Amino acid sequence: MKTARLKPVVQRRARLEQRYPAWRTLTIAQLQDRATLEHPERPLILTGGRSMTYREVQEESRKIASGLIAAGAKAGDHIALLMANFPEFILVKLAIARAACTCVPVNYLLHGEALGYVLAQSDSRFVVTMDGWNGLDYLADLDALAPSLPGLEARFVFRTGQGSAQACETLADLAGRATPASDAELARREAAADGNAISDIIYTSGTTGRPKGAMLTHDMVLRAAYSSVLTRAFEDGRRIQYAMPMYHVFGYVECLIACIFVNGAVIPHPAFDATEMLDWAERFGANDIVCVPLMTHRLIDAARSRGFDTTALHTFFNSGGVNVPTVWAEIRETFGVDEIHTGYGMTETTASTTCSRVEDGEDALLHSNGRIKLAGAAGDPAIGGVVAEYRVVDPVSGAVLPHGAAGELQARGPIVTRGYYNKPDETRDVFTADGWLHTGDVGTLSAEGWLSLTGRIKESYRCGGEMVMPREIEAIFDNYPGLTQTLVVGIPDRKMGEVGCLCIVESGSPAPPSDEELLSLCREKLARFKVPKHVLRLRAGDIPLTATGRPQKFRLAELAARMVREKA
Repeated sequence: MKTARLKPVVQRRARLEQRYPAWRTLTIAQLQDRATLEHPERPLILTGGRSMTYREVQEESRKIASGLIAAGAKAGDHIALLMANFPEFILVKLAIARAACTCVPVNYLLHGEALGYVLAQSDSRFVVTMDGWNGLDYLADLDALAPSLPGLEARFVFRTGQGSAQACETLADLAGRATPASDAELARREAAADGNAISDIIYTSGTTGRPKGAMLTHDMVLRAAYSSVLTRAFEDGRRIQYAMPMYHVFGYVECLIACIFVNGAVIPHPAFDATEMLDWAERFGANDIVCVPLMTHRLIDAARSRGFDTTALHTFFNSGGVNVPTVWAEIRETFGVDEIHTGYGMTETTASTTCSRVEDGEDALLHSNGRIKLAGAAGDPAIGGVVAEYRVVDPVSGAVLPHGAAGELQARGPIVTRGYYNKPDETRDVFTADGWLHTGDVGTLSAEGWLSLTGRIKESYRCGGEMVMPREIEAIFDNYPGLTQTLVVGIPDRKMGEVGCLCIVESGSPAPPSDEELLSLCREKLARFKVPKHVLRLRAGDIPLTATGRPQKFRLAELAARMVREKA
């Protein structure tokens, strides 16, 4: 990027470091209180249905917090939150923090046994839920699950109008429970608030297995958010637009909490709709759009179709999946932005730990997942002033590898979870003897801190005893004519132990390649043991996804194995 364009970025970072010269351990509610004191009438939430100022959010969240206390919520209780990105999610999230309770944000795509598992495993005493959403009836589900959830004492309902029309206690009813006694107890808890207390138990996306609840503290959340604010050089009042669910760290930490550091506003969408996002971006003057790759491509298509006023927008953050090389130029051309970012992180590290910087240029976007984030006052001097650091380790021998060598990425630092709730065995297994977190991701790390992902250990498979990383095969077909998606999984094979299965989604135009064309290209570019044995043609809707749009490889492998058996 030209020096003239870098100047504002440098200036914004300098202002942030002046504003936050030393780190204070706060709760997320205390952060919102500090921002409210500075700019009470600024908008914090902007949506097509309801917008709220910092003062209004503070007042409404306090009413709900007092209502929770009146309902019997004790400090440290776990309160599940089952809600899409409505303004009420933010109100309840802050209310739970104010009441000195722990929030268990629940994936609202869960239902039946999967929902019951999270509510039971998390020991949630209360649940704040939508009545229904996108065809799911949570009230009916909770009724059916009640016998298996003896510890769940009460539920409070946000009406979307999509669920059962049964009588229930609403959020308004909950706020109405507040009494002078509960108000006084709330004031006492707010005064005694502990930033090192567990703020959230956030369940992993489950790309490779059953979810586990990563425990995060208020301080971890704030350090992670501030490091993104500094790395991406937020200006005062930044408006961030996103549709990633706030039960996930991407929407919660990178968007909601981050914007509060600069008295900004969020423009959250309960569900992703490309046209609606463009409409709201123009209406509310979004400065920063944050997306996963699937959303990014649909936004680009919609913007090209309808046109888009780029006046307010200057930043685009596209992360959380594999990106085709051409997407960065498409973002720049379609949205007219100079500041484009990608990064890498996971639930267990609270948010992103690496992020590309504007000054790094296009090469960083094309060839890496960014570099270790700046942290300023939030950093830990013991690890070089950052909030997380990495090393690369041989996944078989455990030996630490030199810079540039591929192996398992392991992390440590003040934003790395201390473990999974009520899962001592899994907690023990996820850490090394010397305290590093097994990420399960395979990649490289340069001496300058550039991180590049190449796959996941649990996505890898052994063909005839040789390790195969699916991403190496998938990369051959990035931007391949006639294909919109290519995924490789390992499936059981009697002779080889496991073999590769190439799963493709056709674009419809031009004509899709034949199986032989695909396999011939693999044979040309890969060692023989890496060439897939099977090719499956799937529809986009057949690919199992997490709520954040990432393919669930373990479920895809199960589907592929079944389809291959049925074809035999």
